[in-house]
Amino acid sequence: MKFDTPAGTNPIDQLKVIGKPTDRIDGPLKTTGRAPYAYERHDVVANPAYGYVVGAAIAKGSIRSMDLRAAKAAPGVLAIVTAENAGKLGKGNMNTAKLLGGPDIQHYHQAVAVVVAETFEQARAAAQLVRVDYARAEGRFDLAEEAKRAPLDGENSGEGSAAPPIARVGNFEGAFKAAPVTLDATYTTPDHTHAMMEPHATIAAWNGDKLTLWTSNQMIAWGKSEVARTLGIPKENVRLDSPYVGGGFGGKLFVRADAILAALGARAAGRPVKLALQRPLIANNTTHRPATIQRIRLGADRDGRITAIAHESTSGDLPGGGPETAVSQTRLLYAGENRMTAMRLAVLDLPEGNAMRAPGEAPGMMALEVAMDEMAEKLGMDPVEFRIVNDIQFDPEKPERRYSQRQLNECLRLGAERFGWSKRNPKPGQVRDGRWLVGMGVAAGFRNNLLMKSAARVRLDGRGVVTVETDMTDIGTGSYTIIAQTAAEMMGVPLSYVVVKLGDSDMPASAGSGGQWGANNATAGVYAACVKLREAVAAKLGFNSADAAFADGEVRSGNRRARLADAATAGELVAEDQIEYGDLGKKYQQSTFASHFVEAAVDSFTGEIRVRRMLAVCAAGRILNPKAARSQVIGAMTMGVGAAIMEELAVDKRFGFFVNHDLAGYEVPVHADIPHQDVIFLDEVDPMSSPMKAKGVGELGLCGVGGAVANAIYNATGVRVRDYPTTLDKHLTRLPPIA
Repeated sequence: MKFDTPAGTNPIDQLKVIGKPTDRIDGPLKTTGRAPYAYERHDVVANPAYGYVVGAAIAKGSIRSMDLRAAKAAPGVLAIVTAENAGKLGKGNMNTAKLLGGPDIQHYHQAVAVVVAETFEQARAAAQLVRVDYARAEGRFDLAEEAKRAPLDGENSGEGSAAPPIARVGNFEGAFKAAPVTLDATYTTPDHTHAMMEPHATIAAWNGDKLTLWTSNQMIAWGKSEVARTLGIPKENVRLDSPYVGGGFGGKLFVRADAILAALGARAAGRPVKLALQRPLIANNTTHRPATIQRIRLGADRDGRITAIAHESTSGDLPGGGPETAVSQTRLLYAGENRMTAMRLAVLDLPEGNAMRAPGEAPGMMALEVAMDEMAEKLGMDPVEFRIVNDIQFDPEKPERRYSQRQLNECLRLGAERFGWSKRNPKPGQVRDGRWLVGMGVAAGFRNNLLMKSAARVRLDGRGVVTVETDMTDIGTGSYTIIAQTAAEMMGVPLSYVVVKLGDSDMPASAGSGGQWGANNATAGVYAACVKLREAVAAKLGFNSADAAFADGEVRSGNRRARLADAATAGELVAEDQIEYGDLGKKYQQSTFASHFVEAAVDSFTGEIRVRRMLAVCAAGRILNPKAARSQVIGAMTMGVGAAIMEELAVDKRFGFFVNHDLAGYEVPVHADIPHQDVIFLDEVDPMSSPMKAKGVGELGLCGVGGAVANAIYNATGVRVRDYPTTLDKHLTRLPPIA
């Protein structure tokens, strides 16, 4: 199905199933431990062996020699694979570094060997006996130092956030110099790790020259191609199966070492192999969000209208990598006739930087939304009003390209009303609650809507049961449920008559999960397949498909009606199709918007920060399942709190690795850190987006939250911290006097 004209009225608009707050159909499996995650697929192979990865102990250099004798002689060892005996390996297009290092080492904890043994404990013990002699080389590990000579570099995150090396509209420098009120500030964000609960894990089995990987991966079609490319085997000989993913956040968009080394280990041992990356390797061996140094300059008239806006960001990555696209939202979010954005990329020998939790906008808005707050204060304006005054309904770089929907101002106004923003004291450091300094902060939320081709297959059997098959993944986001809701709405059956099968590369290729593109595109693909099935059913039952209505397990037209199941009495009906997009995404800027409001308290004695209240108001097209969408947003808001006040990978700048590479040293929010969270969805449909008239919402709940938290802390204390995370040591000595 080609979607190249705005969506008109269609069966989804009935809203009998779609749009209802529906319990997740996979919930009972997960709460009873019956949902099969990758490492726990006890049903797929018999008698698997276990793999354990040896990570490089240097960040840059080479392997002089590797002594495997003691490890090979250890109890239970079946095989040890290194670059010397693995055979010729390629590198996936989506990997910056090789997944098996040697002799050259590109980053700390790059895999250099996998030990395969009868038990996990035997594999782990033998791995400690591998002796590697390294030749350490000088590396580049300090972003601030390398930023001094970093060249301009543009990139697309692949998640709807893109920017050229430098983009200009008008004359920024002249307008900034002439502006009566200006701001010039620099902000930094640190390296972050995904910190998903489920580690990267795979069970690999060979059947002749065919490989099956039961793995934890967000993008099955991508993964299938990348495994084939890396191992040098035909794509049709690779199958990935990933029905449940225990968190990915971008860290499982791409094939990682667990999949490749499990496959190599299984081939060497002649047995299926199960392998999970140990927690320290997840931070250093896989991908992370790169640190940024961001300079923002704003110039405005005294009435608050921005006349000049510039955002420059520097980040680092391995040779061949790309920058964190932190300036992308600044190209679109606010008015300003004179504009400039630029990105620089420093070459670092730290582990690979890549997609994580809303790449681009998440760290970019942590800076931009604080800068907007600072500028509002300079102007003597309310921060909400300052943002409203600078609303824009078109792409400022292409004024003829209007937004398909843009209700940012509505989000801000409603959020201010519901949060009690009028009670905020605009003078910082004035509100106390016992020993606590209390403040409120606001930030806009912004995330682009990305359209991607997505396919599905639907089946109707003689019982009237509809089965949906697509390689779409459920990474804890509710894909099973919204796909079932879509099929139920389209075919006129209750949810209990829909079966959803996901995550298998033998099924039609979907958009996959990432960048908040999954829900809209995957359900649109199911919609397209259901349209074909409706046509087949109508033909079988003698109806005109254009006139037929599907409801309550029946097909109806005029005075005629027939049971849906009757269409399949002679055999199962099968239909397959995909959603393909025309140029509506180019004609109209498609984005999602939010307002984030936060109340925070800071202990006037210790500097301890506590978030007390949070509110998100979101405008993101049709909300397919408000219950699941709310869960997405409050989870994202929680991540925003983490980024604002605690998350930071500590870089050892001598040896080039992340020191706090486990969940004991890398702090993330827990239940005690998170207060009551409210979420409001504006009533919105976007006919330019898809037949579902939906857009993404998951990452919108994160973008801007860090800035809102930081602004609330400033309003509470009067101390502005521009270097994230805002830990107590950064403002303790500057807090207002206690008495």
